[in-house]
Amino acid sequence: MTNRRIEVERAIAATPAEVFDVVSDPLGHVKIDASGMLMAATGARPTGVGDRFDVEMDRDSLRDLDLGEYKVTVIIEKFEKDQEIAWTVDGGKQPPIGHIYGYRLQEIEGGTLVASYYDWSNTHPDHAELVEAIFPIISETHLLATLGILARTVAPGKRRPSL
Repeated sequence: MTNRRIEVERAIAATPAEVFDVVSDPLGHVKIDASGMLMAATGARPTGVGDRFDVEMDRDSLRDLDLGEYKVTVIIEKFEKDQEIAWTVDGGKQPPIGHIYGYRLQEIEGGTLVASYYDWSNTHPDHAELVEAIFPIISETHLLATLGILARTVAPGKRRPSL
């Protein structure tokens, strides 16, 4: 597979600060997750690169690997308040696989253009076989559905701004 990045966008009728408040909150990740894998989160809200929090996971909703319930640590890779947040995951595999998830926010008239991305282009070479076998873990549909849940969460009942 040559394309190792998925990115989708949605206009949301909320300010970048309101959106960032949800996507930078560990519990916000669980609340808006459309994949069904995120079960719970613990830890402080990140405030910068290198911050960490834990997420309880269960891949049963994907029906791809029976890992049971497990925990990963989210490590913040990019943090620009009200503009962008991105993270990688440190779980059972060592060295960490190296895939990145993130949100980029751009203020537009009537709200925020939110880009959600998932990038596995720089995964660790030790995991090449695994990456080829099961990536992408999250589909474009999951990212789009998560943005829909995010829109309902931060702007309930508001119409999407036009682009």
